[in-house]
Amino acid sequence: MTATVPETGNDRHDTAERLLRSSAELSFDPTTQVDWETPLDRDYHGMSPEWSSLYGTRYWEEMTEEQRKELTRHESASVASTGIWFEMILQQLVLRDFYAKDPTDPAFQWALTEIADECRHSIMFARGSAKLGAPAYIPKKRVVALGRVCAAVYSGEAAYASILVAEEVLDVMQRDWMRDERVVPFVRTINNIHVVEESRHMKFAREETRERLQGAGKVRRQVQALFVAMAAYEIVTAMWNEDLYANAGLDRERALREAKGNEHHKALLRSSCAGLMEFLSSCGLLTKPALYFYRRANLI
Repeated sequence: MTATVPETGNDRHDTAERLLRSSAELSFDPTTQVDWETPLDRDYHGMSPEWSSLYGTRYWEEMTEEQRKELTRHESASVASTGIWFEMILQQLVLRDFYAKDPTDPAFQWALTEIADECRHSIMFARGSAKLGAPAYIPKKRVVALGRVCAAVYSGEAAYASILVAEEVLDVMQRDWMRDERVVPFVRTINNIHVVEESRHMKFAREETRERLQGAGKVRRQVQALFVAMAAYEIVTAMWNEDLYANAGLDRERALREAKGNEHHKALLRSSCAGLMEFLSSCGLLTKPALYFYRRANLI
């Protein structure tokens, strides 16, 4: 598979300046722009029902509409909790990368702007999950431990491509949710804020990935591709916490079994990652070992 990573020259500098201008012109304050005061309306879903891990299964068909809405509220909170977990890793990766670098560089200033965005997003997701009536869906201890390792050792293209994977997967599903009038209004607002601001983060992550890969040899690409794929697997599989089914009042074991075999959900994940996989391929990061993890996570 041939990598086509272009020379960037001053592109990185120009991109950072554009992102800083965009941030100044269009950013949000979730503390005032999300409706936190109106009580939760349980007539709404927490996410587009088609994105539910049980949508299209026999279990879904047996559930009442109230049960489906309760389930999607817990699923939405679970995805948000995973988002918080990864955003905290992201902040550590970016801080380590720009530690003691030139603060007059627009890329340095953009990195701090992105970290500030992520702090607001994490608080927004936390408040949103609480309003949905869900508990904290923290990933498994093993995954949390792996996240600590990732935050401590990932660097360069492995760090930025992993950031991109997490952001791209969330972006696609949240674009659906924010337009869906079946979804509770405050969640739609949260998703809209995240989509708008994360579009800048994804642009930066793509540019940084290309920049760091310039001159990289085959062995380095093979190793980094594997690191990114392993991170992608852990991120995506953590999004639907196993405890959410019982908390939504369902039979946990049956729900887990049917969710695991849900071809509709797998197809939705695969289709949402088409653009991401094309980008990784263009960078030489879609190797055979990496494909193993993407397939296991139903991303390809």
